[in-house]
Amino acid sequence: MPAIPPKARVVIIGGGISGCSVAFHLAKLGWTDIVLLERKQLTSGTTWHAAGLIGQLRASQNMTRLAKYSADLYARLEAETGLATGFRACGSMTVALTAERREELLRQAALARAFGIEVNELSPAEVRDLYPHLNIAGVTAGVHLPADGQADPGNIALALAKGARSRGAQILEGVKVTRVTQAGGHVTGVDWQMGAERGHIACDAVVNCGGMWGRDLAAQNGVTLPLQACEHFYIVTETIPGLTQLPVLRVPDECAYYKEDAGKILLGAFEPRAKPWGMAGIPEEFCFDQLPEDIEHFAPILEQAVARMPMLETAGIHTFFNGPESFTPDDRYYLGEAPGLGGYWVAAGYNSIGIVSSGGAGMALAQWMTDGAPPFDLWEVDIRRAQPFQRNRRYLRERVSETLGLLYADHFPWRQMATSRGIRRSPLHEHLKARGAVFGEMAGWERANWFANPGQPPEYRYSWQRQNWFENQRAEHMALRDGIGLLDMTSFGKIRVEGRDAAPFLQSLCGNDIDVAPGRIVYTQMLNAKGGIECDLTVTRLSETAFLLVVPGATLQRDLSWLRRHLGAAFVTVTDVTSAEAVIAVMGPRARDLMARVSPDDFSNAGHPFGLAKDIEIGMGLGRAHRISYVGELGWELYIPTDQAAHVFETLIEAGEPLGLKLCGLHAMDSCRIEKAYRHFGHDITDEDHVLEAGLGFAVKPAKGDFLGREAVLRKQETGLTRRLMQVLLDDPAPLLFHNEPILRDGRIVGQLSSGNYGHALRGAVGLGYVPCRADESPAEMLASSYAIDVAGQIVTARASLAPLYDPTSGRLRG
Repeated sequence: MPAIPPKARVVIIGGGISGCSVAFHLAKLGWTDIVLLERKQLTSGTTWHAAGLIGQLRASQNMTRLAKYSADLYARLEAETGLATGFRACGSMTVALTAERREELLRQAALARAFGIEVNELSPAEVRDLYPHLNIAGVTAGVHLPADGQADPGNIALALAKGARSRGAQILEGVKVTRVTQAGGHVTGVDWQMGAERGHIACDAVVNCGGMWGRDLAAQNGVTLPLQACEHFYIVTETIPGLTQLPVLRVPDECAYYKEDAGKILLGAFEPRAKPWGMAGIPEEFCFDQLPEDIEHFAPILEQAVARMPMLETAGIHTFFNGPESFTPDDRYYLGEAPGLGGYWVAAGYNSIGIVSSGGAGMALAQWMTDGAPPFDLWEVDIRRAQPFQRNRRYLRERVSETLGLLYADHFPWRQMATSRGIRRSPLHEHLKARGAVFGEMAGWERANWFANPGQPPEYRYSWQRQNWFENQRAEHMALRDGIGLLDMTSFGKIRVEGRDAAPFLQSLCGNDIDVAPGRIVYTQMLNAKGGIECDLTVTRLSETAFLLVVPGATLQRDLSWLRRHLGAAFVTVTDVTSAEAVIAVMGPRARDLMARVSPDDFSNAGHPFGLAKDIEIGMGLGRAHRISYVGELGWELYIPTDQAAHVFETLIEAGEPLGLKLCGLHAMDSCRIEKAYRHFGHDITDEDHVLEAGLGFAVKPAKGDFLGREAVLRKQETGLTRRLMQVLLDDPAPLLFHNEPILRDGRIVGQLSSGNYGHALRGAVGLGYVPCRADESPAEMLASSYAIDVAGQIVTARASLAPLYDPTSGRLRG
């Protein structure tokens, strides 16, 4: 074994497929002094026993892009390295046993068409033709992806390692990283141990690819990496005579997948309730190990599988396997640089799709580390979405017992997690619960999504059709449009930026001009060097040296990281003050009437114009009223000290009852915002979306002076737009839109919706999505085309608009 170097440019921790992929791709980009340290042997953690399924279609365009990259890489890796990867494009097929699953599969097929993936929709008879061993009793439909396949995970990892070594990377086995060292908020190196020998490698960057060991290693440095190992089961049969090559088969309604390999069948399961493993730590000697058999736990899956695949009844079982795999609280892996510790990178937590994910993830992370920015929007898997509390072990144990099973559960829209709930609550939580609130969860926050009527069960009943709360949402939506509604928006992130340099600091990051008079509220974005949107927020100037930034609750950690990353020598403090104030939104045409009943302050247009925040008396307390709205109606967001929130809520309820005040949930807020074409960060706008193409040029002021992204804005103004974010309203009021439905322009797929909901005031489903255009194409030319949306294979004509279809002049908002 070569000597362990005293310093390196980067140290990669973990020699599974993830670590090997990162090393391979960094080396391809010309990095030198790459050191990968593996505590035992390459692939000895979880890679060696993975099933090796290569399915290219993921839930979004960029996740699909990464999966397709992996498949292409594995197909050519053998020729490049001389090591067989076992990759073969045998195709994959998923079958539905219910009408709801059929709808899901048809929507997935539409998504595949939008992403340019070859897909075939199958009748039950066609399913049997493609997989003659399958009992098709109860099968309602199937979807076939011919380019999917399977591969040998261990050999892929070894081929990646060989490719990295051939480009100069050092890969050392039997060397355990005991600690990542740090100083001044940045990584300085790693301490290592090999037998009795100990040492240190100085480096500027580490990559935690430690898999199920990664959480505890990260925690030593205060880095949140919420993942937990679960037991994952499969069996391998004896050789079955006459068995020929078959596509990978998934029967999610029976929690099962089937893979033919060398004349045998591998049957694996994602059971509804999983078994977390290693809560007390992973044994030091763990290497190529498997966990104890649990036939009783696997028996219900096997029983259904024998009925579904009758040939299994006479096939002997060669192997019963139980091995650990890492799962995360939301079934998405972690990628990127950890907030709060420069140079600490992560690629871990793959939720049993590590083989198809690691090729693309390694490529994306290597590009990110090289360029200082991701190659495209990776917010879905960004480590900055993790909340600090999520590294709590009890939380993880309960949550991952659910998330493993959710891989094969129906992926219904608005599906809420059932486990690890009630952790972060608004001070209004019990008040709302007593009045019928049905809560959803976001970043640990319990948020009232809708309100049940008296006698109506306060629970979700999921479907791809109109769910049990559809009429509740309609009533809440129309109360906001025609009367008055109250929303609890406490979960939105709140950041104070203050100090001598606060104004110039924010001017350098925000596209809009925030150097305004105290009390003014400015809607703006923070941009990256490409003009992409890193943060969508409002900035309220509280004083000459203090500002309040309000951001989406899900992006708070990301936004804090972005601000702190750019502080430099500025005399500024950045503080998360989310929990200091509750936020009660009073919205609707009668909002002014209610405010006059609870406060002696002036809420007229002259006394409190749109875009202004003022300190007010309310009830017997004090608060701050922001004249701003995310639903597009007259209203105020009331910022109330947490200790006074219950009193203010009770005051509003008592005064509002004679006016018809209605409690509203965040589902109604979302349906109102999409009618008004307000953008939603993470869906409609991301760091990949140029602010001008997102239709937000009104919030950018290049004339104010220099700011991050200004040059990209000026370039785009000069060269023209290549796509525009458009709003669509379906002509047929029956179908529903969620997101990712393909957009057709003049009969040809040109993109997909970034978000969707039902517009109750517009009386139809509404969506937002980007449509490509020529740089010299006028808005009128774009609107002259005909538009339609593919809804689960049905082409539904739509009205398209570049201006909001609801209240395009914002007269109601400013009335």
